[in-house]
Amino acid sequence: MTGVAPASPCILQFGTSRFLQAHVDLFAEEARAGGQAVPPIVIVQTTRDPERAKRLAGFADPAGFPVILRGLREGAPFERTVTIRSVREGLSAAAQWDRLTRLAVEEATHIVSNTGDSGYQVPDSDRIAPDEGGVPVSFVGMLTELLHRRWRAGGAPVTMLPCELVARNGDTLKGVVTGLAREQGRDPAYLDWLERACVWANTLVDRIVSEPLSPAGAVAEPYALWAVERQPGLILPFTHPDIVLTDDLERYERLKLHILNLGHSWLAARWHARSGAADQTVRAALADGETRAALERVMVQEVIPGFAAHGLAEEARDYAAATLERFANPFLDHRLSDIFSGHAAKIDKRVGAFIRWVDATGGTVAMPELRMLVERA
Repeated sequence: MTGVAPASPCILQFGTSRFLQAHVDLFAEEARAGGQAVPPIVIVQTTRDPERAKRLAGFADPAGFPVILRGLREGAPFERTVTIRSVREGLSAAAQWDRLTRLAVEEATHIVSNTGDSGYQVPDSDRIAPDEGGVPVSFVGMLTELLHRRWRAGGAPVTMLPCELVARNGDTLKGVVTGLAREQGRDPAYLDWLERACVWANTLVDRIVSEPLSPAGAVAEPYALWAVERQPGLILPFTHPDIVLTDDLERYERLKLHILNLGHSWLAARWHARSGAADQTVRAALADGETRAALERVMVQEVIPGFAAHGLAEEARDYAAATLERFANPFLDHRLSDIFSGHAAKIDKRVGAFIRWVDATGGTVAMPELRMLVERA
């Protein structure tokens, strides 16, 4: 079942986060400015949060909203403001379900999401297929219902581009949606359409977005990466220098997790052990010469050799250099106390998993400081 392609395509974006505004929406705007025919973006608020609802008017403003990029680039201060006009409107799923349904059935070609840590959870109320006029509560419930209506109307398959920080997020989202559809007793032909016709891309996003602007907009660092795993049938809605199509998504996941995130947790552990000030930031920590030298030593003597054991020495050196520059961003106030939250679990995922990954090569990378960090967590 191929279905009918939309006559007036759009990109549905589930999530009003400042991250998506400074990442996907910014990429789309820069692609438009470069002459690409980019479908307009419609942002969907899935929650009933009144503060996030205030952003919807800003999304609908034809004048656009600002994204300010601030930080260091090759050691020099950098700042640029981009006016985002790639977004056409903002919708509340709860209040504008009928319009959202029409867009999902008739116009959407791609669906982007960034719904937070609990975004793939399904409440009991959504485990039964809703009545014709019913509105599911969760993102997964909404997506399952909207895709069912599209399939029933003979619509073309859709490409999902999830941006949640979940390993193999496309596979995970596909499993949750098809699992819910099966639990709801949906038509087997619909299940087959979900599994075989629609495209569920695995992606990795990497950009620090420091603050929101009101009513819409954000402040973010200059660095950005959107790595998307190749698969049959995948067609992106636009191209951009910071979008990378790859056959090796794990490489990008490892670099981010075991350099950027590992570095953050290393700094947070040092801050905690030394009873640092409650408001100390990553930037302030890097401004201390002793701390910066110690972090650089860990990267050079333990982290990069670990990546080298997997044949990724050059990539690790480049990413570590970019990470240290990002940490020193003079415009970013990233508190170490926030990073230290959930420290033990983070250390296991960011440091312990790195040690296990390196040890699995059978090599002899010592990593004494990283091993001690795991023991003390």
